[in-house]
Amino acid sequence: MSNHVETNISDSEWEVMRIVWTLEKTYASQIISELQKKNDWTDSTIKTLMRRLVQKGLLKTEKDGRRFIYLPTVSQIDMMKRATNELFDRLCDMHKGEVILSLLEDSPISKSDLMKMDEVINQKEKDAPAMVPCDCLKEGTC
Repeated sequence: MSNHVETNISDSEWEVMRIVWTLEKTYASQIISELQKKNDWTDSTIKTLMRRLVQKGLLKTEKDGRRFIYLPTVSQIDMMKRATNELFDRLCDMHKGEVILSLLEDSPISKSDLMKMDEVINQKEKDAPAMVPCDCLKEGTC
């Protein structure tokens, strides 16, 4: 999957991508059908969203007779990591742990993922500083 894609996408574009990620490869008619089950969007609105996602490098098309198949160029996990990293790059280092804890509390997480997190936490704990300094100001204090 591609490394050079735009991660700044609208909520509506995220909805399109979630359908494509779920179906893995799909036709415009399938995307339209799924989106119209929960939105009152027109066919042309949805096709516009799909065209933008192709322009942004998140979807690619393959010709199948007279129709096009839409495929993701980036995985859902990779896209979520990229978007999260972009957000975290704008936050103070000192407060990122609090945000991660809040996300952990508010998110449904499987036992296997919790076990993986526990392994990562145990590994990070070995080298973790007593306190992460603020990186907002030159003086290093929030």
